[in-house]
Amino acid sequence: MNTPTHMIIGGALWAKQDRPGSLIAAFAGGLAPDLPMIAMVLFATKVTGVPEQDVYGILYFSDGWQRVFAIDHSFLVWGLVLAAGYLLRVFTLTAFAGSGLAHAAVDFLTHHDDARQQLWPFTDWKFASPFSYWDPAYFGSIVAPLEALLVFVLTIMLVFRLRRLWEKALTLAISAIFLVPIVVTGGFHGLHGM
Repeated sequence: MNTPTHMIIGGALWAKQDRPGSLIAAFAGGLAPDLPMIAMVLFATKVTGVPEQDVYGILYFSDGWQRVFAIDHSFLVWGLVLAAGYLLRVFTLTAFAGSGLAHAAVDFLTHHDDARQQLWPFTDWKFASPFSYWDPAYFGSIVAPLEALLVFVLTIMLVFRLRRLWEKALTLAISAIFLVPIVVTGGFHGLHGM
């Protein structure tokens, strides 16, 4: 799914009023698995001038990029960090890792041709989900509106649950990154890739 969606899901799952820093940790955990991809895409397109269609059509599927995606979406990596958070009793680490693990799990279920190797380092196998968050050939025309609805509902839930104004504003800003383009353009095109 789209990165802001993962952040909102992480916040909904892990942000706790009685745990200072948990919202930021959860949002960061939702973002973290996609950060390497975002950095590589920005470097390729803005610094080296690679056309965007080559980034998503060639570089994305290259062995080097796939190795990075295997690590940043690994159930084992995120599970170990989550276990460390629990064992050390550091809730911000737990919220960060739980959100990262949720991100990897949701991507496991919503990526087909662009699937990740979530079972790395045990295997390079990729689960080609029957559902895609963007590709109409794999129910993307159904999943995309459901994703938007999920973001909308979880954002409302978070805004009512959170007490601090800055937390509400941050939640709305992250949600807006995803929802505003849908409202402005009237469609879900252009959301794939982040």
